[in-house]
Amino acid sequence: MLVSLQDISPEASRSTGAIACCNVFGIEEAIAVISAAEEAKRPVILAVNKDMAELAGVEAMAGLLLPLAKASSTKVCIHLDHCYEEETVYRAIHSGFTSVMFDGSQLPLSENIRRTRQVANVTKSLGISLEGELGSVPYQEGRDHIRSALTDPDEASIYEEQSGIDVLAISVGNVHRMAEAGTPINFDLVSKLEQAVSLPLVIHGTTGITEQDIRALKKRRIAKFNVGTTLRQAFGYAIRERMKNEPDKYDRQYFAGTAIDALRKEAKRVITLLAPE
Repeated sequence: MLVSLQDISPEASRSTGAIACCNVFGIEEAIAVISAAEEAKRPVILAVNKDMAELAGVEAMAGLLLPLAKASSTKVCIHLDHCYEEETVYRAIHSGFTSVMFDGSQLPLSENIRRTRQVANVTKSLGISLEGELGSVPYQEGRDHIRSALTDPDEASIYEEQSGIDVLAISVGNVHRMAEAGTPINFDLVSKLEQAVSLPLVIHGTTGITEQDIRALKKRRIAKFNVGTTLRQAFGYAIRERMKNEPDKYDRQYFAGTAIDALRKEAKRVITLLAPE
């Protein structure tokens, strides 16, 4: 069942659970994640990241993911992750994405608000969900154009009031693309942000957060956790192991079959971890 983020995020933010937003890069990952969500009887979000949007185009990714979402027995949202260009956001909307993220986190607050508001005027008229980011969630490997900045509660209040977003991605110690869990989360800042804004909140960089902290965060107003690295690890390691053990094999689908099962199990673990307790 195809849904927007607005169909599932408000309830999630009020509950003791949250929704997994899983990066997918092709048909195998999409099938595995949806299958895991159906087994867990939980909604899920399929996210197309910047790399895939540039490689395949949002139109091709929509054509791949939308039929799977519509045919699923669970609620599935198709989401465009971090996007810095309005043109790509509008193309994604036109292609059928039900949720988009315009990332103005690297801009001054006033410019972030102005450009996000312009996107919001379009998404609201079409019933599409819009995510924004304030502060800046860094990357483990470092990226020249991405700064590291915690979300300021006072700025978050202004941003919520003026930007028109539906959900807010926050920076509270979380880090993108960490290979192992252990980044310290600033729970005091989370509490201040919950007091400053009323919107559902979003955590990026879930792989780098310990299970203990994930369990604590999901009971707050966090509605959505973005998950990527741990899923890529499960997929990649499964293929590597099978290729090592069967060097004479070469068929892509043969190796992908093993990887689908490994990814499905990892996706189900994450989806279940985020379920209400």
